Amino acid sequence: MTHDHEHDHTHDEHIVTLVDENGEEQDFEIIMTMEMEDQEYAILLPVDADEDEDAYIFRMEQDPNDEEQVMLVAVEDDDEFEQVAAAYETMLDEMETEES
Repeated sequence: MTHDHEHDHTHDEHIVTLVDENGEEQDFEIIMTMEMEDQEYAILLPVDADEDEDAYIFRMEQDPNDEEQVMLVAVEDDDEFEQVAAAYETMLDEMETEES
């Protein structure tokens, strides 16, 4: 999914509907947001995801046309993606350690 996407506030607050490059809609749950280097990211999982399905990482940006809206933008830079993915994995590991 490589296009900019906006939140769809007609669903539950933690569910967003994204439209892929083929025009197909899919519901995702925002499982976590995190800030890194003054940029905020959203970690999403498809609502119907299997237990071992990978999460999607999107950068959260202010909609230039509507300051009350936040756009979810696919992270296309490999270095940026790897940094956010590593931070997310570290957070997951820390949460698992706390639970045990």
